[in-house]
Amino acid sequence: MSDFTTRPEIRGTFGVATSTHWIASAVGMSILEKGGNAFDAAVACALTLQVVEPHLNGPAGDMPAIFHSAKTGQTEVLCAQGVAPAAATVESYRQQGLTLVPGSGLLATVVPGAFDGWMLMLRDHGTMSLRDVMQPAIDYARNGHPVLPRVAHTIAGLADFFAREWPSSAEVWTPGGAAPEPHALFANPDLADTYDRLAASEGATREAQIDEARRQWREGFVAEAIFDYLKDAHVMDVSHAPHSAVLAPDDMADWRASYEETLSYDYHGWRLHKAHAWSQGPVMLQALAILKGFDLSKMNPTGADFTHTVIEAMKLAYADREAYYGDPAQSDIPMDVLLSDEYNASRRKLITSRASLEQRPGRVPGFEHLADAYIERSQRDFNVGAVAAQEPTMSHLTEKRGDTVHLDVIDRWGNMVAATPSGGWLQSSPVIPGLGFALNSRAQMFWLEEGLPTSLAPGRRPRTTLTPSLAEKDGARLVFGTPGGDQQDQWQLIWFLRLVHFGLGLQECMDAPLFHSMHFQGSFFPREVRTGEMMIEPNVGEKVIAELRARGHSVTVAEPWTVGRMTAAMREKDGLLRAAATPRLMQAYAVGR
Repeated sequence: MSDFTTRPEIRGTFGVATSTHWIASAVGMSILEKGGNAFDAAVACALTLQVVEPHLNGPAGDMPAIFHSAKTGQTEVLCAQGVAPAAATVESYRQQGLTLVPGSGLLATVVPGAFDGWMLMLRDHGTMSLRDVMQPAIDYARNGHPVLPRVAHTIAGLADFFAREWPSSAEVWTPGGAAPEPHALFANPDLADTYDRLAASEGATREAQIDEARRQWREGFVAEAIFDYLKDAHVMDVSHAPHSAVLAPDDMADWRASYEETLSYDYHGWRLHKAHAWSQGPVMLQALAILKGFDLSKMNPTGADFTHTVIEAMKLAYADREAYYGDPAQSDIPMDVLLSDEYNASRRKLITSRASLEQRPGRVPGFEHLADAYIERSQRDFNVGAVAAQEPTMSHLTEKRGDTVHLDVIDRWGNMVAATPSGGWLQSSPVIPGLGFALNSRAQMFWLEEGLPTSLAPGRRPRTTLTPSLAEKDGARLVFGTPGGDQQDQWQLIWFLRLVHFGLGLQECMDAPLFHSMHFQGSFFPREVRTGEMMIEPNVGEKVIAELRARGHSVTVAEPWTVGRMTAAMREKDGLLRAAATPRLMQAYAVGR
């Protein structure tokens, strides 16, 4: 690999903040400068991302975070993934003629989770007042921010649809009837008012004030506005038909974000922490367990051998994701088997010098029916027809589809946060009048058939693609992640392997060419399977691309610098801080000192 990097790796001792937008990174760093800790900074950064990247996340979306507390010495997961409403059943959706949960609109909504999750983090681990942490986002929403070209283009592409079908979205995103011009100042005064009112929540203590904001969200003025709208709403979605919501007041009032233990795996001296199988996080651990038996350090980190081996391991791990993952609170997930040495030794033997064109979930005793069901499902025609423009799925090559954001923050005390907020995209669902944001569409990850860990069921978490990471080795800790739907754990895996096996720096790993497989069933509507297909950046060179094709891969060569949106931050054992952010899309930045 070349020693060339697109930007310096940030180093310091005071604090670092990285995110997928430079304004949000700067906001996070400003909170650290004011004496806040990593948790205060992460919340301020995240709320700002909702303003400056509204096509990628929103207040009513979802959020998993992995964090390490210097005070408690614990590494934990914060789950802010909302659950399916009580009225959301396979039967009720099937009775409406659906074979898949739509990828947009009101039927796709689960309980909004992101805001409550950020407030829980701030209350329990932050130090600053609610007002101080929320004010930067309020100011950008009120006074405007330079709108990203991708946001402007997304809105322009949906302007006619908004005007025709979602007039409340048209009022917010096309004020005066026109989409914003790229780089023009763009404001969302309704969101500013919503957040200003939440920041003014009263309480005798800091914690009580934050809890009051959470109450206002789930059963106060925010919930009242949501359900005033939903009681009569009947709106068009990606199924080409209008539908009403199943989300009810009790669904929001009864739900809370929560903490849980991480799931971890040891790999070449590192311990990698992920969220459990309600996320896709274990798929990266499974891929590492398969790859543990290969001597990757002897391969060229951008060569055909490395790329082929990693792609084939990911195919196997993702097949198991589709067969076995789901909400552990409602289903038995055989994770002890899926991460075992014996199981992965057998999986490893399936990798040959040729690209596999089969869906090959493993056979876990007692769960074989789930493997068979996935193989059958992957071959099914769901008869969903053409996908409408508002489909909110990840695609880094189109600007009309939603994705995700990511942030990493470390402070001088050793607190650290990695979070991957998503959902509530401007293209996912109509804006709630007066609030300035839309609901989420995460229910599209459920299946409309019974008996699966991912079957639509009341109170069940959808198996999200959101998957932040925390790794540790010999007193050093590392937080990282990326947007990208089904690609998130693929890009993170490649980055992590290059860091572990080849001694590359954070930024150097990030600037190296990336690739991913599209072979397995997609998580988002219309749940496509693209057998044997992979995408790779062209700077690996024509020889590598030709060799991958000779091995049987169907290779799509991406436009240069378009695959992946990684950010990362690290604290060495001696307290030295490091951070990096991808140059792709020209908006992610790491800052620190």
